Amino acid sequence: MIYEMRTYRLKTGTVPAYLKLVEDEGIAVQKSHLGALVGYFFCDIGPLNQIVHVWAYASLDDRETRRAALAADPRWQAFLPKIQSLIETMENQILKSAPFSPLK
Repeated sequence: MIYEMRTYRLKTGTVPAYLKLVEDEGIAVQKSHLGALVGYFFCDIGPLNQIVHVWAYASLDDRETRRAALAADPRWQAFLPKIQSLIETMENQILKSAPFSPLK
C-alpha cells in the first residue's frame, strides 16, 4: 500500500470557498475514481491557507491508472478550473508505511 499526500497552499481567505466546492462537487468525482480517501484536512494552527488530502493506493501503477481515469472524466474537467483559481502552490508526496504503522 502507498499513500499520496497532496498539499495545496490556497490564496489567503479562500479555504472556506475551496472546501465548499470540493464538498458540493469535487469529492464525489474524486472518490468515484481514486477510491480510498484516508483524510482531507485544512490547517488551523501553523501554515494557514493550506489543504492536505491523503489517498491510499495498492501500488504506483494503481495510482497512475486511477488518476488517469479521473483526469479523463468530463465532470472532473469541468470542476477543476473552479478550484485551480484558488490554489497558489501544490506539493505531492508518495508515502510508504513503516512496518509498525497501523496503516499498511
